[in-house]
Amino acid sequence: MLSDLCGGLVVSVEIFVFTLLLALPLGFAVAFGRMSRVKVVSALFRLFISVVRGTPLMLQIIFVYFSPYIFFGMPLAKYPRIVATVLAFGLNYAAYFGEIYRGGILSIDAGQWEAAKALGLSPLRTFMRIILPQTVKRVIPAIGNEVITLVKDTSLAFTIAVTEMFTIAKQLSSANTTMTPLVAAGVFYYLFNYAVAWTMERLERRFSYYR
Repeated sequence: MLSDLCGGLVVSVEIFVFTLLLALPLGFAVAFGRMSRVKVVSALFRLFISVVRGTPLMLQIIFVYFSPYIFFGMPLAKYPRIVATVLAFGLNYAAYFGEIYRGGILSIDAGQWEAAKALGLSPLRTFMRIILPQTVKRVIPAIGNEVITLVKDTSLAFTIAVTEMFTIAKQLSSANTTMTPLVAAGVFYYLFNYAVAWTMERLERRFSYYR
């Protein structure tokens, strides 16, 4: 049982890691698009965020998985389920991260932009050297909450038959008519979340200068 659950845990960790690698940088694109002065661009990103936050993640996973077949006739066998899962998770969390980033950027006093401009710094240099470090410091707690939620959301991959840890636990529980695999999976999730929370807390302390 433990061997099977560990195999599922590896898949869950893969979904978690690749989702973060996709969603964290993509969130900045969403934030900048949402703040764009071009009304059409801003409206499109606002619609994207609204759709993502207003529909279940489970539905988004199904939509992403079947879209290549529906729109392009691509055989589902050529579209790995885990790729669809990571893409759906990445888009979903990018929307949430984007709003968190946007809030962090807008919380920076406008005077800092003006001061940097007076010193002759370009907008890009101002953002990278002055605004971004402060934004990262301010959004870490909110990002941490979303990352912890992501750990638990990996169980939704069962929607398109990705055999992550929760799916395997359910299968073992049904086959052996016992709750032990589900309890063990719960312990694994807790330890996984504990490690993530500990890491985010350490990161928050790392950026807690000037307090």
